[in-house]
Amino acid sequence: MARSKSSSAAGKKVLPSYTIQGTHKVVKAGDSVLIRAPEQESHPYVARLEKIEADNRGNTWVKVRWYYRPEESLGGRRQFHGSKELFLSDHFDTQSAHTIEGTCSIHTFRTYTRLPSVGPDDYFCRFEYKAATGSFIPDRVAVYCKCEMPYNPDDLMMQCESCKDWFHPECMGMSLEQVRTLEDFFCPDCHTPENKRAVYTEGVLYGTKFQA
Repeated sequence: MARSKSSSAAGKKVLPSYTIQGTHKVVKAGDSVLIRAPEQESHPYVARLEKIEADNRGNTWVKVRWYYRPEESLGGRRQFHGSKELFLSDHFDTQSAHTIEGTCSIHTFRTYTRLPSVGPDDYFCRFEYKAATGSFIPDRVAVYCKCEMPYNPDDLMMQCESCKDWFHPECMGMSLEQVRTLEDFFCPDCHTPENKRAVYTEGVLYGTKFQA
């Protein structure tokens, strides 16, 4: 994470907006911004802009609230974390406005999963993160499949026609080639004689309809 920059409290003036250096993009408090990382090859840091201030020397400063990537948290990245997932932390900081290199969109989890396409500056957030303790809000989320993992929007999942729960093909012992032939999918718990079109082969229930 970027180091805090010190700025004198005396003579500071709150600004309504700031034009990103070298661009025509205007940002204001509440926007999500990309902060240039000191490491040359590193991804930019992501933050929510809280306040923009100018001091009496003509310097512009921004107060930001950092988003953490899963690998930056105490627990590290886990299997269910999406590649574009961020945690809104309680870590506030002050940076030079010149470190802002662009803007991005932070979506709710639900909105992100409904995007027709995901762009390079699209991210999602479903947790708040307490940096000092490594705890999360909420501390529990819904789990799916027999592996009982939270949903990762990067992973393909199938919905059972009966119970409407979601399952990973690999947890059902299915290959992607098998999945592509499906029209109906019934999980093992829901396979009954009434599901006439379902076929049980090598421990895999599959028929003629697939949903994802």
